[in-house]
Amino acid sequence: MTAALFLCDDLSADELELTGPEGRHAATVRRVKVGEQVDLADGRGTRACCMVVALGQDVVRLRVESRVVEPEPQPRLVLVQALAKGDRGELAVELATEVGVDEVLPWQAERCIVKWDGPRGEKALSRWRSTAREAGKQSRRARHPVVSSWASTEELLARVAGTPTLLLHETASVPLASVDLPSAGELLLVVGPEGGLTDREVRALTAAGAVAVRLGSSVVRTSTAGAAAVAVVSARTSRWA
Repeated sequence: MTAALFLCDDLSADELELTGPEGRHAATVRRVKVGEQVDLADGRGTRACCMVVALGQDVVRLRVESRVVEPEPQPRLVLVQALAKGDRGELAVELATEVGVDEVLPWQAERCIVKWDGPRGEKALSRWRSTAREAGKQSRRARHPVVSSWASTEELLARVAGTPTLLLHETASVPLASVDLPSAGELLLVVGPEGGLTDREVRALTAAGAVAVRLGSSVVRTSTAGAAAVAVVSARTSRWA
């Protein structure tokens, strides 16, 4: 079993302390012991392999035994996730994070039921970011995905231009399992909302350079399509080699 992982923003010192929520989780919930090996990560790619040397109330002191900066895998995968109602958007972020996505770009598609304008949008974006952080920790990732500010269709089209993009669409004739994939650079994976993509969105995205692909013969929910696509791409590139 892999070592437990906790988050720490600054891993530069030879001795570190976990305090606050992370210290409480390690000391009270996880109940680490003196002499136990644990990992600390900053969420930006640095992982420190540590030994627990002292315990206090909600405080854990550790000695760094080794430190490594894990490179970002290639190609860099960006999930363009249409906004979803309820907790389905957060589920999409959680699952995509667990399988290794590098960035999540929330997208206000035409058929999105929810809107992210104003304070409501800021609160929802904060939840997505918190979900990515916790899922990254749960899956022992040293590098957590970036959750960008939400994009309109016009902003998405500007990003698609000149960037390899795969548009997941149930009526596409090209299977994702057979399409050519880049070995480096950035690859966008676009997932529509529960109501599906409009014909206008499909025309605009494909005109900007996106290639419509399908996952398989069944229709996949917006909350799981992104993770499935990331897994397929990761298995067909060096990301999971």
